[in-house]
Amino acid sequence: MATMLPVWTTQVRDLPEALKMIQDVGWLTGKQSEAETLAVNIHSGFLQLQRHAKALRCVYLIWREPWMTVGGDTFIHDLLTRCGLNNLTGIENRYPSLDDQSLKDLDPDLILLSSEPYPFKAKHIPEIQKLCPRAKIKLVDGSFFSWYGSRLKQAIVYFQQLEF
Repeated sequence: MATMLPVWTTQVRDLPEALKMIQDVGWLTGKQSEAETLAVNIHSGFLQLQRHAKALRCVYLIWREPWMTVGGDTFIHDLLTRCGLNNLTGIENRYPSLDDQSLKDLDPDLILLSSEPYPFKAKHIPEIQKLCPRAKIKLVDGSFFSWYGSRLKQAIVYFQQLEF
């Protein structure tokens, strides 16, 4: 005989949905007060996040061969926006691919190379710099841009320290 187990799923595409997920997990585990405190602290931290005066035109790369980036319906896009960045692929959905010419044509001010899911390293910077010579290229910890649980508390500190 098959055993029926309850399943809970979530789809998090922005900070409000992440905060709701934290509260829901608190309710499911009997830790409502702790979850509410965590959600409020994260929300407050993001309200205090210093944004850049001029939104840099940004591409956030998550994969190589082919280049893949983030669309406007992703959690990463929402956090980029909260950091004051203009995601040049935000008009796309999910995780669009780019060929070399498309990346060149975007002509970004800033390219962020995520540590995940593809582990970009310093050795990849010259290859990308050749395609976009004007762009500032920065390696970033992808967990702070894509993990939407309690890690968000540490993400606020990380974002404050990032220099674009």
